[in-house]
Amino acid sequence: MIDDAIRVLAGDCTVIAEDADREEYRGRVTTIVKPDNTVLIHDSDGYQPVAWLTRADSVSSERHDGFTLVAKKDTQTLRIAAHEQEGFAHYPSSAAGTPVGECPDCGGALVRSSGVHCVGCGDRYGVPADATIRDERCDCDCGLPKMRVERGLAFNVCLDRGCESLDAAVKAEFDREWACPEAGCDGDLRILRRGGLIAGCEHYPDCDTGFAVPAGVVDGECGCGLPTFETASGVRCLDATCDRALEGPLEAESSADD
Repeated sequence: MIDDAIRVLAGDCTVIAEDADREEYRGRVTTIVKPDNTVLIHDSDGYQPVAWLTRADSVSSERHDGFTLVAKKDTQTLRIAAHEQEGFAHYPSSAAGTPVGECPDCGGALVRSSGVHCVGCGDRYGVPADATIRDERCDCDCGLPKMRVERGLAFNVCLDRGCESLDAAVKAEFDREWACPEAGCDGDLRILRRGGLIAGCEHYPDCDTGFAVPAGVVDGECGCGLPTFETASGVRCLDATCDRALEGPLEAESSADD
């Protein structure tokens, strides 16, 4: 199990990197072992590590006639032997991100990096990639910031989905709002979560029609009968494969008349 600590070994060390070839270095270096078992060995020359091993399968330490770190990945081995050890320590770490507020539980900084997490207590909140974190705080007692997410409409909901559910808000607006476009099907599209939010036929599995709900705001109707969305990359149909995804209703009707 990988923890969230960065391990640091500093001192006069011999570094041996073995794969198809064998390379050996010696000097006063600093070895950094990241939580994902990436090992980086830095000296005083330049910005690039002297040697490294990305996401090692294992990193172990040995205490026999000195201190040694051994990292292995497939056929690669990286061995760092300290002849004179200046220090070895574990330091707490977290992903660094853009500050978006203050944690209401511990007062630590909330930062955005693959979601939102607290640098202090480590609380984490899943956030859609297109969400905008707002200065506005949630109306309930949680004290967390709100986020703005576009899924058919622009929704302002709490970071904590257990407090205020984005899924529930989208479902309240668009569940059964659109008819299934499959020929001969009389079903409506339900708002469901299947990895992401989808609009899927209520008659599943007899009808497996379903579409991912895009990040955007409904702004009209496509020629195929499904809604169009104004997105960051332009107007598109709910059905991303629709041939008329960029056509407005009038253009679609004109094409049909032709």
